[in-house]
Amino acid sequence: MASLIEFLFIVAVPLVAVAGGLVTLFAVGALFDVLENPQHWTERVEGLFRGRPKPSKMAGPDHYYRAYWSR
Repeated sequence: MASLIEFLFIVAVPLVAVAGGLVTLFAVGALFDVLENPQHWTERVEGLFRGRPKPSKMAGPDHYYRAYWSR
C-alpha cells in the first residue's frame, strides 16, 4: 500500500506542476492580450451577451423588387 501511495505521489506531483505551469502561461497570455487590446476585450464580453441575429425572411409578393425579378 505504501509503494502505491509513493508511486502516485511521484506521478501526481509532476503532472500537477506541469498543469499549473500551463494554466499560468495561458493566464499571463490572456492578461497581456487584455492589456494590449482593451477595446477588443470589451467587444468579446459584449458579444457573449448579445443575442443571435434574426433569421432572414423571404420577400413578400408586394416587395418592390418582385416585379423586376419576375421579368
